[in-house]
Amino acid sequence: MPTYRMVQDAVRRKHGYTVKTCWIADVKERIGLNPRVEHNRCGPERTNPCPPEKVAAIVEAFRSLGVS
Repeated sequence: MPTYRMVQDAVRRKHGYTVKTCWIADVKERIGLNPRVEHNRCGPERTNPCPPEKVAAIVEAFRSLGVS
């Protein structure tokens, strides 16, 4: 399983911007992977979900790193 840093680096190299770790966790949840639960999470709902225009780049990064 690629780390959050690996996903951020892959998106930065390919698309030129940095994604937030909370966006990566949101996308992981959407595609059926189990994101880690952070100690500072306030509840079950996401307070900062991934913007729709960034989802494709994160999914592409996961695929390029070997996660289908």
